[in-house]
Amino acid sequence: MHALIVFTHPTPYSLTHAVAAQLADGVRSSAPTHSVALADLTAEGFDPTYGEADIALFQKRGPVPADVAAEHARLERADALVLVYPIYWWSFPGQLKGWIDRVFTSGWAYEEAENGKLVKKLQRLPVHLVAIGGADAGTFTRHAYGQAMKTQIEHGIFDYCGAPVASSHLLLASDPGYPEAHLETARAIGRKLFAEPS
Repeated sequence: MHALIVFTHPTPYSLTHAVAAQLADGVRSSAPTHSVALADLTAEGFDPTYGEADIALFQKRGPVPADVAAEHARLERADALVLVYPIYWWSFPGQLKGWIDRVFTSGWAYEEAENGKLVKKLQRLPVHLVAIGGADAGTFTRHAYGQAMKTQIEHGIFDYCGAPVASSHLLLASDPGYPEAHLETARAIGRKLFAEPS
């Protein structure tokens, strides 16, 4: 089984990078046949700007941009997608949101059938979310930020495309044992990624 871990953070020594690396190690250690690809969107220079070529693709008057086609191919090789990200303004960082905007395209991730029904095309791809936040759990509960993120990300993006959200983790600075405990949690997530449900 093959996991694609997509993450973004401008600083290579960030907790986001460390969590992604530990998660990858967990996947690799869970079985000798499991493999991982790490997609560091910042280091790779992925352009998150939804531009004219993306609009042309959406309007069915242009081809898939080369960088988007490369991401499609990377996702098609994956048996699971893991997103590791810091929470900026109670959501994805801009680069990760732009990756979703550009890569989860009409005709590839979803499409409208002739009868007007939505066809969800990513039902084979389980998604695991690992969000890293600085606010405490009480803030997320008090203002319903966690529910808002669930609605926007899990339902609004992945359910729309049919990709089941297999797990969702919120790692906060107020958690006991921060930050070392988050690295242990990430490794455990990786080890369980392809485990059979009990």
